Parts: sequence; C-alpha cells; structure tokens
Amino acid sequence: MDDFSQITWGPDLEENCRQLVRMAVREDLGSEGDITTLAIVSADACGETLVVSRADGVLAGLPVVPIVFEELGNSLSWQPLLQDGALVTKGSVVGRISGPVRTILAAERIILNFLGKLSGIATVTRQYVNEVRHTRAKIYDTRKTTPGWRLLEKYAVRCGGGRNHRLGLNAAVLIKDNHLAWLTEACRADRVLAVKRAVSLAREFCSRLTKPVMVEIEVDDLQQLEAVLPERPDIVLLDNMSPAMLREAVALRNSVAPEVELEASGGIDLSNVRMVAETGIERISVGALTHKAVWLDLGLDWHSG
Repeated sequence: MDDFSQITWGPDLEENCRQLVRMAVREDLGSEGDITTLAIVSADACGETLVVSRADGVLAGLPVVPIVFEELGNSLSWQPLLQDGALVTKGSVVGRISGPVRTILAAERIILNFLGKLSGIATVTRQYVNEVRHTRAKIYDTRKTTPGWRLLEKYAVRCGGGRNHRLGLNAAVLIKDNHLAWLTEACRADRVLAVKRAVSLAREFCSRLTKPVMVEIEVDDLQQLEAVLPERPDIVLLDNMSPAMLREAVALRNSVAPEVELEASGGIDLSNVRMVAETGIERISVGALTHKAVWLDLGLDWHSG
C-alpha cells in the first residue's frame, strides 16, 4: 500500500452528513419550528437569496446544501455557482437559493454552519499546502476531529489539497508512545528493543488479516529510528524533532531503508512547516487542520433580481 484511504464524496459520506443534518434541524427547529419567521413571514411568500463569502478562503461542503433542503421538505432550489475546493474572495457568490421564504430562513443558519466550518478547514489546509510547495512533503490530517464529524472534516482537508491520515483505529496500525510504554513494561525490554518488537508483532498480526494494512510507528529519537528501520515499517513518525534532527533522520533512513517513508509531527505550524518540509521528509501531519481551523465567514443575502 502506498497510502491511507482518501475521502471522496460518496454514499458513506452522504449518509454521515445526513445524520448530522437531521440533528442540526432537530436542535434548531424542535417541534415548534422557527416561531419568529412563522409570526412575521406569510406562508405563501417566496424569494431568492445568494450565499456570499465575506472573506478569502477555500470552499468545502457544498453537497451538504441539498441534503439540508431534503430534510426541510425539499421545497427549495439550489444552484451552486462554484465547486468544493474553489478559491473565493470577499464578495464571491457561492450559489443561489430560491423557494418559500419561511424554509429559506429555517435553513439559513444550518447551511452556513456546515459551510463555514468545513470551508475553514479547507482554507487552513490550503495555507499549509502552499507553504510546502516544491518539496517532497505532503500535508496530512490526524484523528483530532470533532466526534461524529470525522468524515466530513477529513473531506474538507481533501478540498484544501491535503491528504488523509488513517480514518480510524481500524484502518491502519500506528504504534504510539503508550503502546511502546506498555510493551516495554510487559516484555521487560528497553525502549529501543521495544520498537523492533512492536513492528514485528504488528506485521505478524497483519499477515492474518484479509486486506493489506499499513504499519506505522512513532519514535522519539534517532536511536529508536536506527533500531526500527531494519524492520521495514511502512512509515516512521518522527515526534517533536527539530529540523536538524529531521535532516539526520532522513540521511539515516536513506542509508538503511530508503523505501520507508518519514512523517514529521508535533509542534508544527505555519511559521515552521516550510523548514520541516525542506528536511526531505515525505509527510507532515498537522492536528491543527481540524481542531484549530477558524470558520470561513459566509452569509445569505436577499437577491432582488
């Protein structure tokens, strides 16, 4: 296997999205509906609105809009003018919504919440991707996602040009520090021998599975890296290493096991990601893509014709 599974919009993602939309509709409208709109807007009023970007960014989540409409009775029409992954600037018109005014107002905040959250992830991802252009490094997300939102948030990373790390604990082996700490105690091995033993156990387990599974292991220093490279894991995660240590790690990998890919993680942000990428590693995983992304500001404006 060359990489982890990558999210695209399809039936699984659509169903996940539909469940989230149903919860959003229920929490916003309850059983009474939008009582402000019911009080002020006549039942037969129809209109057209524009979804407009209030800031520069990258779009993600447009397929959510018709799902929201379906959950609200399917009385609205949606005309997207851009696609997921598109760059927008302040004032860009993203799409048109037309139909009953009461339903438009009921859908407004739900739509903007989904689009703003996902487009914020796509926007920050694109910033990281742009920073590492013309290097070998690819930007990857992590499992630091909002519970229930993982598929959508990882889809937004893809819209921004990033790559998806494993989708869950069932998708790949990633031997972390706590696995190694337990193994060190259980087997009474030192921390260097533990990395070798861990990869050996993982390979043995994966050989009994019905589909190929990637094996990755986290190391904290060059001594552990040197010990584990002969075991040929698919990826070695280099945790919280300085650029100087990363360059040494790349040189060591190149001499011992050039087929093993290296992933940098920990303490990486937009101020230093370029420096990390220039060390020669292949992968950079950034939890901030999903757990620190600022929403993209989008709004709904009435269109008079």
